[in-house]
Amino acid sequence: MTVLLAGCSGTADGPEEAGKRGASASTSTSTDRGGTTSAGPSPEKTFEPDPARLPKTRAEARDFIDRVIAGPDSFGPGVVKRSPYESDPATWPVLGEDCVWQQRKPAPSVLATLTRSFEVPAEAGKGPVRLAAVVTVHRTRQDATWEMAESIEESMRCPTQQLREGEQIGSMVAGALLGGESGQSSSEDFLTEVGEYRSSELGGPHHYSWQQAQTLQFTVAVTGKGAKGRTKDEIDAWVSKAQGVMLSRLENAVEKRN
Repeated sequence: MTVLLAGCSGTADGPEEAGKRGASASTSTSTDRGGTTSAGPSPEKTFEPDPARLPKTRAEARDFIDRVIAGPDSFGPGVVKRSPYESDPATWPVLGEDCVWQQRKPAPSVLATLTRSFEVPAEAGKGPVRLAAVVTVHRTRQDATWEMAESIEESMRCPTQQLREGEQIGSMVAGALLGGESGQSSSEDFLTEVGEYRSSELGGPHHYSWQQAQTLQFTVAVTGKGAKGRTKDEIDAWVSKAQGVMLSRLENAVEKRN
């Protein structure tokens, strides 16, 4: 079942927002406040994880992130690091009641999380593209699926969201696929969102693209924010390529070896 949702989600290009904790319009998992989890259709089994290779401590989670998270080359030629390059691991973003993203202490379910920020520099007739990648390691798979499900409430509650001062996203359309649906075999749950990005610095509206995927106790996400002269296809290609690299690395990091 493919799910489409008109709404909005709040990742951005820098450490302040790119590690968006809500992530899916999918009905794959619903978790009530009492902690009961109801799973939807079972995803196709794409690989067999080795329990011994799954991170169980904060140190192991940080090491896992270092091996999985994207670098500039993961997006393709021309992408460079932004400053600050990496987020503060002691914080993660929370969407406030006022629909503004704020930094808070990571949830107890999080073993480790990290965001990296990138840019395609401006050139003749084209503005700079802001990109970001984030990997979060939860204590359990249920914690990761709950992170995915929370986005439904956020999108409905905040159709327009402020990423930071002078930056806003809106007019979002989302699609979600469980593993095994319509050929989606890269993750247990996968969400894409596109919409409009406006900035006091870069103007707008420009194309906004975001993807997040969940497998086991992990979530990985990539964000792209457009600028003058940049096409939708360009932005989506950068986002999709880096997301594919991280999902491949994730599988290699935990797959059972013969």
